[in-house]
Amino acid sequence: MKLYYTPTSPFVRKVLVAAHELSLIDRIETELLRPTPVKADPTLSKTNPLNKIPALVTDEGEGLYDSPVIVEYLDALAGGGRILPREGAARWRALRTQALADGVLDAGILVFYERANRPKELWWPTWLDGQREKAMQGLDALDREAAHFTDAVDVAQIATAAAFGWLEFRDVFGDVRTGRPALTAWYERFAARPSMVATAPKA
Repeated sequence: MKLYYTPTSPFVRKVLVAAHELSLIDRIETELLRPTPVKADPTLSKTNPLNKIPALVTDEGEGLYDSPVIVEYLDALAGGGRILPREGAARWRALRTQALADGVLDAGILVFYERANRPKELWWPTWLDGQREKAMQGLDALDREAAHFTDAVDVAQIATAAAFGWLEFRDVFGDVRTGRPALTAWYERFAARPSMVATAPKA
């Protein structure tokens, strides 16, 4: 399999952590691409017409995107039910928490791109504040979810770790730990896993 990636992308990290946890990392070849919001990458566009990473090309040559789809594919490839519960309340909770963590990231990435790509005099403070509010509400909800995380690694935990780690790496919103004791304590433990250490972003 081939994974189009950028090493600082939290969505890429989610996929790579999942691959490590599922013992599939040795089956994945990575190819570095750097698409931007203002310029599509022609190589990436052939696999993902939305021009977003990560994008995976399977052994059969089929393109898969985005990260929730890729993670579910990897789980199925590893036998199913490994990091994504097969059915019932546990499945829906895992998927919901993944969506929550991804949504926090979406808000953070919008703020990051606004500041990185637009002249400061064109920033829209009200819009930036709105994204921050959504992200903070999401992190508060993840703090409540983290209180129920177990030692069994699942997609909810992987997505949460990728989101929390990226927010600290990019320092988009400043301190995200204060007032979130369950999330912070859990993240400290989870970040020490080999899968997390191996995929830590570097500036």
